[in-house]
Amino acid sequence: MRERMVLSGEQVLWPDGTLAGGWVAVEGDRITQVGRGAPLYPADRHTPFLAPGFVDMHCHGGGGHTFATTDPEEVHAAAATHHAAGTTTVVASLVSADPQTLLEQVRALAPLVRGTMIAGIHLEGPWLSPLHRGAHRLEDLRHPDPAEIDALLEAGAGTICMVTLAPELPGGMEAVRRFVAAGVVVAVGHTDADADQLREAVDAGATVVTHLFNAMRPLHHRDPGPVVAALADPRLAVELIVDGVHVHPDVVELTVRSTLSRIVLVSDAMAGAAAADGRYRLGPMDVEVVDGVARTLDNGSIAGSTLTLDRAVRTGVAAGVARCAALLSATWGPARTLGLDAGQLAPGHRADVVGLDRDLEVRLVLRHGEVLRDDAAAGPGGDD
Repeated sequence: MRERMVLSGEQVLWPDGTLAGGWVAVEGDRITQVGRGAPLYPADRHTPFLAPGFVDMHCHGGGGHTFATTDPEEVHAAAATHHAAGTTTVVASLVSADPQTLLEQVRALAPLVRGTMIAGIHLEGPWLSPLHRGAHRLEDLRHPDPAEIDALLEAGAGTICMVTLAPELPGGMEAVRRFVAAGVVVAVGHTDADADQLREAVDAGATVVTHLFNAMRPLHHRDPGPVVAALADPRLAVELIVDGVHVHPDVVELTVRSTLSRIVLVSDAMAGAAAADGRYRLGPMDVEVVDGVARTLDNGSIAGSTLTLDRAVRTGVAAGVARCAALLSATWGPARTLGLDAGQLAPGHRADVVGLDRDLEVRLVLRHGEVLRDDAAAGPGGDD
């Protein structure tokens, strides 16, 4: 019989979005029992907050390592950095690159998805607007080509779970439909689309907006662009990078109030996440991190972030977001958006659990039932 571990929390994030005291029992790699109130068994570990492991659906690397590689050890090291910080489910994001490089990277990442080190592959580009390229090289951007799309889908063999593209490009709407037909979640981002073009992309099957406000046509009272259309459309999940740099705290709070359950916190982390300031690579681009802010050397554009999702949650709460809303946006929100087996504390679900202190600092991490971090206190007893 598998050994049972019981975790208790003063505030547990339940699948209905509420926070209330309770406990979770884990056996092997699965959650077997949950309950509100005092645990039925002596608790092995206790934390003020207990939540599902965080789910990051937009992440380029961390700990000095990148996902834009063909080296499995590099991928493992990047993913492990986020796992230890409580992000037990990580989607590996790739930036724009030439066709052959991108194809080779997808082929290298696909086996690691099937081996559960990463949860899927996200292609951020290369089908992006040159006007809003951000940290993507101009020479790597191109219009969607059906042959290239088919080649990437074949190389990924079902592991590409999301793609970010600009639907206003020639062939963009057809690309949306092509990816959706293949079961890939389509996100609109790095785009100069107007409001009507965004709605057309959603009608074609797009369901996500990549890092709202960043790298897209800005909001104007006579030309609302994609921002207002995204905030108003209930069919869309909306990514936010909440690091105090990408989006002003007042805008974070307003966006959360406007969209509530549709917000998804993402890190958009690059290699410098959870690492020291210095020089790094983001795909083919040179990036310098100064005071925790990453910028490209060629044009000074913000180049992803140095976030881990636990800090995104804390930053959101500091901006006025309710704790339950911030935690949901980092757990069930992204899991639901991508259809992943994650983000809930419920029997039968994978044993991905994070325990946090009163300041929402990570103290305990279980991934697939394995303890990755254990700074939690021994739990209070129950009725055995």
